Amino acid sequence: QVQLVESGGGLVQAGGSLRLSCAASGRSFSSYAMAWFRQAPGKERAFVAAIKWSTGGTYYADSVKGRFTISRDNAKNTVYLQMNSLKPEDTAVYYCAADPTGATTESTMIYWGKGTLVTVSS
Repeated sequence: QVQLVESGGGLVQAGGSLRLSCAASGRSFSSYAMAWFRQAPGKERAFVAAIKWSTGGTYYADSVKGRFTISRDNAKNTVYLQMNSLKPEDTAVYYCAADPTGATTESTMIYWGKGTLVTVSS
């Protein structure tokens, strides 16, 4: 059974940092793309960042480029999202997702975690 479990969310002041983790289990993800999405209150879920497990290639939404970094730890089967210079508009539930085709679009993600809440105070 595939499981994606997010952790690391919390309350932080603007300008601060958080690191989110996504522990993946239940199968090999070596051919997958892993991604982070977020959903702010009253808004649609939106792409944040993605990484291709095999190549390490990374992709970012324009709104987080230069502030967020996605990475993976093969030994731990874990994907991370390092978030620096956080802004109040980064407040959202952050979801980890996995796509077996290696694409990075929301519609092709077939596995999702339950999310972790990040709140950035001004």
